[in-house]
Amino acid sequence: MKENNKAKSKLFSTEDWLAVWIGFIVIAVGAVAVLTGAFDFSALSFKTWACGEKLTEAAASKLVPLGTQLGSWAFWGKALLTCAVLCVLFSIGVKLQGEQIKKFAPAFIVLFVLAIVVRLISAEYTLNRYLEWAFWALIVGLLISNTVGVPTWLKPAVRTEFYIKTGLVIMGFSVLFSNIAKFGLYGLGIAWLVTPIVIIFMWWLGTKVLKIDNKPLVITMASATSVCGTSAAIATGAASNCKKTDLAMVISISIIFTILMMVLEPVLIKATGMSPIMGGALIGGTVDSTGAVAVAGSALGGEAEKAAVLVKMIQNILIGFIAFFVAVFFATRVDKTQGQKVGASEIWTRFPKFIIGFFVASLVASFIIQPLCGADQVSAINKVLDQYKNWCFVLAFTSIGLDTNFKEIAKQLKGGKILWLYIIGQLFNVVLTFLAVWLLLSGVIFPVPALS
Repeated sequence: MKENNKAKSKLFSTEDWLAVWIGFIVIAVGAVAVLTGAFDFSALSFKTWACGEKLTEAAASKLVPLGTQLGSWAFWGKALLTCAVLCVLFSIGVKLQGEQIKKFAPAFIVLFVLAIVVRLISAEYTLNRYLEWAFWALIVGLLISNTVGVPTWLKPAVRTEFYIKTGLVIMGFSVLFSNIAKFGLYGLGIAWLVTPIVIIFMWWLGTKVLKIDNKPLVITMASATSVCGTSAAIATGAASNCKKTDLAMVISISIIFTILMMVLEPVLIKATGMSPIMGGALIGGTVDSTGAVAVAGSALGGEAEKAAVLVKMIQNILIGFIAFFVAVFFATRVDKTQGQKVGASEIWTRFPKFIIGFFVASLVASFIIQPLCGADQVSAINKVLDQYKNWCFVLAFTSIGLDTNFKEIAKQLKGGKILWLYIIGQLFNVVLTFLAVWLLLSGVIFPVPALS
């Protein structure tokens, strides 16, 4: 009886499960709003604006001046709605974890204001083309933490993992299994065969060659490099009990190199004369962030962008599977003491529960909502949910910056082993992905699929 009560209490008192419930609430309300049309649940979004650039007439016609956006009652109405929804949900979550709402809520509102500043900066025309909001969120947070410092009263709202776990549950609704059918075995071959090989290679490189003792850090970096950066890092970090400071370092390195690859990879692909579908698939399999993948793919044209996004979305499905296997591997091999028996309960304890939410959301969207309501309705729901997912992520990235100190990162990078792990691992990832792309999409062995 006590065991059952304990299990029930964990469902409503631990961060992982609370992220699931919050994510499900947002998904449910968003779906009802779209399917019934009874109310508008869309969150605050930002139109692109320019700051003195000389633009073509066509480009300028798509912009909305910053003053116009800020001077709109609709803008501030959406800002209040978004802040209220997230503040209420996360405040309840904090309360159920045994902490005080009166300390969290005011701090959250200030963090949300910082997030608005980040989103406005990243919506500027030039910055929007080359650098994602994740980069600017990190920079804003880092500037505060490494100059004036993070005030004590703001710290209750700095909850990186809570925000990103919730965002991942919401993101699950957009990871449709029908995407596998669109690219078939081509996408599976590129995304699913290469990824585990890269993880195994980086594990061997980190633990055997570079002799890094911090094994949770190694597996977290390997997953971030081979799958999708931050999302995979959070999931794998939770499964392997990676330290918060190590996780922040992995994410920081991933973001920095994602920016470099997003800019340089399309240039190199063009220089080699690679076909758009091959170039897009290579970008999708090697650039960490989904948003960065879309930007980099678009530089090669519409077909390349579609191939890039499809490969990345198929790859994203692996997040949950990898987290599960990492939890099993660390429980039964890495952290197991001599003579210790590791049962299913220990693996369940280690497994990041928000991944269950990710899978359930994906299954519901793929096999219930889409067959019943159609792809267009799922797409409309995802447009609403993506806004909330992005807000959760920008809150998380700003929190990472606020929680990161350059001096601490410098200490952790002493000797540069973890940096070498990423660089060598990513080079291996690029070479292996290119071989898979050439094998499947060059037209030499298999027919090239048409992406309409």
